[in-house]
Amino acid sequence: MKEILMKYMATYTSLSEAEQQAVIDAIIIEKFEKGTTLIKQGDSSSKNCYFVLKGCVRQYYLDTEGKEVTTHFYTEDQAILLFNVEDPDQESTYTLTCQEDSVLVVGELESEQEMYKQYTELETMTRRMMEKYLTQIQNENALFIRSSPEDRYKMIIQNRPDLLTRVPQHQLASYLGMTPESLSRIKKRIQ
Repeated sequence: MKEILMKYMATYTSLSEAEQQAVIDAIIIEKFEKGTTLIKQGDSSSKNCYFVLKGCVRQYYLDTEGKEVTTHFYTEDQAILLFNVEDPDQESTYTLTCQEDSVLVVGELESEQEMYKQYTELETMTRRMMEKYLTQIQNENALFIRSSPEDRYKMIIQNRPDLLTRVPQHQLASYLGMTPESLSRIKKRIQ
């Protein structure tokens, strides 16, 4: 698993091999069982962020009627960013749950700040990764808004086909903004 982190450091920084190893030795990597909740809607905001080395984490919220609305699936090589850093007393507006047994880098805000002081290129790497991620999310959201339900499903087939077998159909339908029945009809039409 640490090889994945070495790849990111080699891509985004010019840290020496010894510095990369020191950073990796300081990073916390944890295993989480399927069904583990990392943060629950309504809880105090987490001071942790995550990076998925292996597995799938679902982000969702309960709407006013108590229905789960899936807003994202995080899989390998994706960061789960802190959302309420500026207001730590704010309650979380979403829940993060492991859809599969998962291996995650767990980043704690204070320890990250210390590592940034020691290895300034690490902060640059994190910023570059976040810029890439945020650009991708903005593009996906813009495309999602102007796409038909069928086009959204086709985008999943093209860009994230692993989700078709990794998550239950009702959660995938929620993520795509449709009912499970509509998703079934679209799948039949496309096949």
